[in-house]
Amino acid sequence: MSSFDYARNEIARTIGVLNSMLADEALLATLQRVANHCTAAIGAGNKVMFCGNGGSAADSQHLAAELIGKLVHRRPAMAGLALTTDSSALTAVGNDFGYEYVFSRQVEGLGRSGDVLIGISTSGCSQNVVTAFQTARARSITTVAMTGARRGPIADLADEWIAIPHADTAKIQEGHIVLGHIFCAMVESQVHAKAD
Repeated sequence: MSSFDYARNEIARTIGVLNSMLADEALLATLQRVANHCTAAIGAGNKVMFCGNGGSAADSQHLAAELIGKLVHRRPAMAGLALTTDSSALTAVGNDFGYEYVFSRQVEGLGRSGDVLIGISTSGCSQNVVTAFQTARARSITTVAMTGARRGPIADLADEWIAIPHADTAKIQEGHIVLGHIFCAMVESQVHAKAD
């Protein structure tokens, strides 16, 4: 297959995933509920935390930045926090307790009842996200899982489950950032309806 044909095929596969998402009424309803949870948290002076590994860590930072900065409207900052960015905390906890605790220790120290924790994992099985969700649930923090089609332990611990209807990591990640942008824009609109 030529590079041109490969690119065309990959774009077609992505469009197929997006069309499946578009047709999934339950997924769209979940997306609205997630936006509502985040809007309620921010409106009450709480925050939205994100965590994940690898590309999902990058997505965590990206989406937290959309809340802190802006996506569509110029408006006051909203409280978004990526638990993937503090290299000292990550390496200290990883060294002293184990890598499976790098997010849960931050949730324990920074999370408060009324916050939202969004865990991003293409496999749905990342142990450090599972542990973070266990800690969050014990503290009345709303949990949102963003995974692929496979239901894993993260989805089992989640209050809301955003499942991209695919098994391929790249396609799941593409779906995550599309839906992440959408719910961040929904939150922005709901919190700052009159922003210009």
